[in-house]
Amino acid sequence: MKSEGELPPRERLVRAASRLFYYEGVRAIGVERLIAEAGVTKATFYRHFASKDDLVVAYLLTKDAYYKEVAEPLAAAHPPAEAIDLIFEAIAEHARERGFRGSPFMNAAAEYPDADHPVRGLVASHREWIRSLFRELLTRLGHTDPESAAGALLMLYDGAMAAGYLDDSTAAHKTLLNAVQLIRSGG
Repeated sequence: MKSEGELPPRERLVRAASRLFYYEGVRAIGVERLIAEAGVTKATFYRHFASKDDLVVAYLLTKDAYYKEVAEPLAAAHPPAEAIDLIFEAIAEHARERGFRGSPFMNAAAEYPDADHPVRGLVASHREWIRSLFRELLTRLGHTDPESAAGALLMLYDGAMAAGYLDDSTAAHKTLLNAVQLIRSGG
């Protein structure tokens, strides 16, 4: 495995952005700090990203890919009810990780109020992917209203990400899994 300094400059910038944006917020971090953390020049930064917002999009694309790498294999390899439970179990475990600060998508959306901004577009795309994944699993499960239940699971996902940061993670974990089973069963 390559050390941070051996990585290509673009990857170093995205990794630095991932750390800094997630832990300190997008607006709190300037280009100069990103350049210093990544160990690149200003010219190198602008060769790879036309603006800081372009780097924010690249950062969120890495997070989107990570969530898909976790959830899609679970959805493909397990019966639908078990897949839903396992996806939420993975979310609950993620929320227990040291340094967890909630959803990187919700955090970024809070800093970009313009719904037409590319960052918000990526947040919307990520959320639609989650909704459609749940809808597909619920349809395979034979749920009587997969559309509404998928919306409820998406809302539960959002709440789990917030609760994992704000509340006691053990209590949030138990509440989350109970709520998933209630929605999944149509009750």
